[in-house]
Amino acid sequence: MKMYKYKRIAVKIGSNVLTTSTGMLDTERMQQLVKQVSELHKNGVEVILISSGAVASGRSEITPRKKLDSVEIRQLFSAIGQVKLINNYYKLFLNNGIVCGQVLTTKENFGTRRHYLNQKQCMEVMLENGVIPIVNENDTISVTELMFTDNDELSGLIATMMDVEALIILSNIDGIFDGDPSLPTTSLIYEVASNQNIGQYIQTSKSSFGRGGMLTKCKIARQVAREGIPVYIANGKTNEILIKILNGTTSVYTKFLPEEKETSSVKKWIAHSRDFAKGSIMINQGAKNALLSNAAHSLLPVGVVQVNGEFQRHDIVTIVDESNSPIGVGKVEFDHEKARLLAGKSHQKPLIHYDYLCLF
Repeated sequence: MKMYKYKRIAVKIGSNVLTTSTGMLDTERMQQLVKQVSELHKNGVEVILISSGAVASGRSEITPRKKLDSVEIRQLFSAIGQVKLINNYYKLFLNNGIVCGQVLTTKENFGTRRHYLNQKQCMEVMLENGVIPIVNENDTISVTELMFTDNDELSGLIATMMDVEALIILSNIDGIFDGDPSLPTTSLIYEVASNQNIGQYIQTSKSSFGRGGMLTKCKIARQVAREGIPVYIANGKTNEILIKILNGTTSVYTKFLPEEKETSSVKKWIAHSRDFAKGSIMINQGAKNALLSNAAHSLLPVGVVQVNGEFQRHDIVTIVDESNSPIGVGKVEFDHEKARLLAGKSHQKPLIHYDYLCLF
């Protein structure tokens, strides 16, 4: 058995990797990627695939009978395309003696701890039984306000939820360059430290067939790296790219270096649940200083200036300072009515315990 660098990885495959220039599904590229994943799987590496391509697959199969809006056309193409996409994956993995399974999710499924853990348990059972989980957003029921930014965002959530050792984001370019990639004087940025500013190098244009772009990839990569997970952005059209990354025979990628810290699974969930906050709690400067200090502090009612919105006990809320700037999120121990009654009072139980508090 070959030895590879990591034992559990998440691999995000972008739409531009899986489609040709005409928008057709690139089955030859799919076959090459499945072959790589199968090689890793057979040598003890657990792989979770986050695969785009459903909408692009459906686009090549049908012409709408009438003009549709952006949500309707996405629902139509994804409903058809997801069947085609997973069917191709199933056949290709079966040819390699491996069973794959489909996991369709929505952004709402990450909004509650129960749904979050249900998804995690499902994929853990699949991995324990040698099944490759193939994850995608359920575009048929996700409308604009409920959609992930793109599958880069989904891959970040899956990576932290499943405690992977590395996240590999496959695009149609080698990584992040320090200028225009088409110019000979431009170089690939091989490593990005947590405090390194590369904003001036990020192009804001989006991919041809997906919803994302390099800006989103970098944002997600930084978030995941802050959780202690290295993130690679690499070219999915490069032959054997996954094998080469895991056996250390290539450096043609951009790697976001992980921060060395331990984060509990609950805090990981809270950190990625900021979009589901039900209200906000404004705190004074003293409470802000305490929370942002190196010591571990819970949020006490005495530091609360104002309670906004409506929420129940154990909901996720945003914590803001007196200028209304967000500084973190947390799981509250009281509903909004009791929180308002206790605001500013001393000698009370924590409104948000340190164990359920995540600062930005």
